[in-house]
Amino acid sequence: MCRSIKTLREPFTPQVTDADVEAAALQYVRKISGFRAPAAHNAAAFDAAVAAVAEATRTLLDQLVVRGTGSGTSDRPATASH
Repeated sequence: MCRSIKTLREPFTPQVTDADVEAAALQYVRKISGFRAPAAHNAAAFDAAVAAVAEATRTLLDQLVVRGTGSGTSDRPATASH
């Protein structure tokens, strides 16, 4: 889909930061909307979409079970803005 979005799950990225999640969410919304930066009348919808995608990403990463680790990724430190 979008080559600038990096894989955020273990073992590809052992320490995922809020900045990583936000950057991925922003890139996703930019790709889907076709806007690098929205016009003022679309800014609220754009920002809400970025926040929703970031939260969905955090939820996904928290719930994934990575084979071979013996547990889910829940043993990884949680991102700061949960």
